[in-house]
Amino acid sequence: MAEISASGAPQSVAGIQSSYLAQVQRRRFYGGLTLLIFVILMVSGFNIADDRNAGGFWEGLHQIGDYPADVLSEAWEKRADLPGLIAKYVPALVETINIAAVSTLIGVAGGIFLSLLGTRGLARWPRLIPLFRRISDIMRAVPEIVIALVLIFVLGGGPVPAMIAIAIHTAGALGKMFSEVAENADLKPVEGLASTGATWSQRMLLGVLPQVAPNYISYSLLRFEINIRASAILGFVGAGGIGYELRNAMAWGPGRFDEAAAIFILLFGTIVFFDQVSSRYRNRLTEGQGQ
Repeated sequence: MAEISASGAPQSVAGIQSSYLAQVQRRRFYGGLTLLIFVILMVSGFNIADDRNAGGFWEGLHQIGDYPADVLSEAWEKRADLPGLIAKYVPALVETINIAAVSTLIGVAGGIFLSLLGTRGLARWPRLIPLFRRISDIMRAVPEIVIALVLIFVLGGGPVPAMIAIAIHTAGALGKMFSEVAENADLKPVEGLASTGATWSQRMLLGVLPQVAPNYISYSLLRFEINIRASAILGFVGAGGIGYELRNAMAWGPGRFDEAAAIFILLFGTIVFFDQVSSRYRNRLTEGQGQ
């Protein structure tokens, strides 16, 4: 018996080793095949986009720095007017920040509602969990600019379509993230409140939200940063704010490049400022939660 086990052991180890090497080779083959398919898709997609573009990418690549150079040169020539121009566009910037803030607040409320109704173990109607999750998926799958274009066609240009579009997308995105956080919440407080006869809203308010509040606030601040950029971009389609002023300055061309430069400076400084403030508070929340 000893001889059989002794002679069988090397064969067993050799078999395991060969099987492992075969799996490694198979994994490398599939990985290389996947990478090859990805490269083919990228190259073919680029060629299709380049053919359908108004001008070829490679033909216009050498002109990529022409527009920034024109803006910088004109802004430098009129640098004495930049402080006045920056002050001129502060109201438009305030409008953009207001759009982002209101849409974030509405989106956070919608995200909390969708997350609690779409989380296993917490949902008020467990059978409707797939429905609320699909609603959240649809809301975050449609880009803000598409929603804004539809609303502008219905409501006309202005900040209201931008606010609604960003709020819808924010609710869907935060609903997904909030749901993942809520799934990790401790259910013991919820069960304790249920044993005392607390309603569903009371169980969520007292048993779940205190646990997940730091993560919810952190994600909300991060989304506020994103919404500032989104509200500025939506201005290009007539949704108001500083993006609308930037589009007009850029469309006018030479002669108003100094205004475009002033708006760029104002927008860049605002985004950096809110990014730093938001990051600071998010780090505090994360550290406090870890402690």
